[in-house]
Amino acid sequence: MNPQPHPVDEELVEAAAHVARTRCRGDDHTMAAAGRAPDGRIVTAVNAYHFTGGPCAELVLIGAAAAQGVYDLRTIVAVGDRDRGIVPPCGRCRQVLLDYFPGAEVIVNRDGRPLAVPVPDLLPDSYVWADHQLDGGQD
Repeated sequence: MNPQPHPVDEELVEAAAHVARTRCRGDDHTMAAAGRAPDGRIVTAVNAYHFTGGPCAELVLIGAAAAQGVYDLRTIVAVGDRDRGIVPPCGRCRQVLLDYFPGAEVIVNRDGRPLAVPVPDLLPDSYVWADHQLDGGQD
C-alpha cells in the first residue's frame, strides 16, 4: 500500500536551500536542515562534520529548535551544499527523528520529485525507544 503523498512545504525547502547556499562553507558544514514548528516558525541548522562522526544537520536542528523553545517539529528537510538539493536522512537520523517526532513528516526526493512522507515510513518495522522503557524505576 502506497500512502497518498502530502503537499510539500516549499517554503521550508527554500529555507534549508538558502542556508545551504549561504552558510555551508568548506568541509565542516556541508548540509543544512530546516524544520517547521506547529506555530509556523521555521528553524534552521547546519551539520558539524568531523571525522569522529559529528552530528548531521537534522540532529543539530533538534538542538537548535529546543534552544528556541521549539520541542515539536511537524516537517523536516535536509538540503546539501553546492546545489545538491534535498538529501534524505541517514539511518541514525531516521531513528532519532522517529524517537523525537514520530508524527512528523520528512521531505525526500522520490522519483525525481519532492515528497513529504511520515517519519515511520522511512523506518518500517523500526525499534521504538519509548516502547522499551521501564516504568517508573522498576527493575
